[in-house]
Amino acid sequence: MPSPVTLPRLSWGDPRSDRHALLVHGVGSSGALMWRYAVALADAGWHVDAVDLRGHGTAPRTLDYTIGAYAADLEHTRPTGHGPWDLVLGHSLGGAAATVAAASSPAWTRHLILVDPAIHLADADRDAVRASQEQAFADTSEAAVRAAHPEWLDLDIELKAVAASQASRFAVEQTGLQNTPWDVREAASRLAAPTHVIAGDPAVYSIFTGDLAAEVLKNPAITMSVVPGTGHSPHRDAPDASARALLDAIAAWGLPS
Repeated sequence: MPSPVTLPRLSWGDPRSDRHALLVHGVGSSGALMWRYAVALADAGWHVDAVDLRGHGTAPRTLDYTIGAYAADLEHTRPTGHGPWDLVLGHSLGGAAATVAAASSPAWTRHLILVDPAIHLADADRDAVRASQEQAFADTSEAAVRAAHPEWLDLDIELKAVAASQASRFAVEQTGLQNTPWDVREAASRLAAPTHVIAGDPAVYSIFTGDLAAEVLKNPAITMSVVPGTGHSPHRDAPDASARALLDAIAAWGLPS
């Protein structure tokens, strides 16, 4: 197993809560950008931690950016009291890493939410991700983020610009290069915890759709919903609708929402 690093955290909600959630961002992003899910859960009585993945935000830098390494870091996170997480939510790369962590260590989390997860990236998806990251690194200003995503809230524009300036370009590039092929379908097939996928709208753009979604959903532990009108980052394209999708999913499991 890759050597883990300790991931920095941001926290929302009452630390005395008996319900603990972990939020995991995507490539080139940061824990701070998971704020909309964090606020929704905190308002429902949860205590929420969001981490910066290795090579991102203020997390340690390293040489290993395989999905296995990202997953090893996550497996070493524990909530206060050191029991399992009640809920882990991962977006894109974070969804892939959380999938591997949950499949490898079934006691790590009781429930799993995957937001447009990067379970398997075909060449066209890899090219799209690469182009998006190159654009982000070319100009990390708020003006550039706003031009690319004029529909986003000012807060998300601000945080995305900060995340792009903090992330290691080496880490982002190596994440693509070291995960060839990019494929955690086998891990997804072994998920035992109740798992729900919140996907982007394929009419806009999603990396979890079509034959891939159908294959992953053969696992009876996994269900799926789509946030209409959103792309790969539903929580930034439609923050309130994405938060509602999260709360609806955990309510279906009987969790406080």
